[in-house]
Amino acid sequence: MYLRKSLIVALLVVAAPLHAQESAGAAAAPEGPWSGKATLGYLATSGNTENSSLNAGFELAYTNDPWSHLLKAIAVNSSESNQTTAEAYELGWKTEYNFSEHNFMFGRVNWRKDRFSAYDTQVSETIGYGRRLLDTGAHMLNAEIGAGARQSERRDGVTENDVIFRAGLDYRWAFSETAEFRQDLVIEAGENNTYVESISAVKAQLIGALALVASYTIKNNSDVLPGIENTDTWTALSLEYNW
Repeated sequence: MYLRKSLIVALLVVAAPLHAQESAGAAAAPEGPWSGKATLGYLATSGNTENSSLNAGFELAYTNDPWSHLLKAIAVNSSESNQTTAEAYELGWKTEYNFSEHNFMFGRVNWRKDRFSAYDTQVSETIGYGRRLLDTGAHMLNAEIGAGARQSERRDGVTENDVIFRAGLDYRWAFSETAEFRQDLVIEAGENNTYVESISAVKAQLIGALALVASYTIKNNSDVLPGIENTDTWTALSLEYNW
């Protein structure tokens, strides 16, 4: 873990002079209805113990005002001494309808599978209201609140069906022309379980559309089976390509 954190710090330090050399007035990609990004990260260590981690992500967005749609996929896999220690997947779809500059309605469907979590799979469907609380260029903050349903399968095979309330925050801080901090927070509260997810990330542009991203993810389930921890965390270092 110490080695992984040291590599993250070192690579961010290396990235700083690289992206500083990029022209502040670099030509922006032509705007269109389609946009997206792909991320890939891999870290391996060897010696007394052998560790490896792989994380991959994909986002595809289509915007045709007042509608916007987003497809998102994430995969994480880690192993230690040839034993898998983490394996998680997530797939999500979101549709927004903007009825004013700062206000929108949304619909979401999310599927999560985690081999080592208290819940093998969780599927949620929610609709709700969102508002853009802050948009200054350097700072952006969106908030969402909604309700829906969730179907979960526990590790012991028991199925749970919940009516849930969902709250979310999405914050971006562009602290330089080529670097930003991101913080996403999601809360899904139901009778059987409350699920909380926090993702903190720092992104630094390397060359053109290629960037380096260091992120820290926390996932928590309030109600778990005996012998299973409530919280899972992982650190990821990835290359991200935007288009």
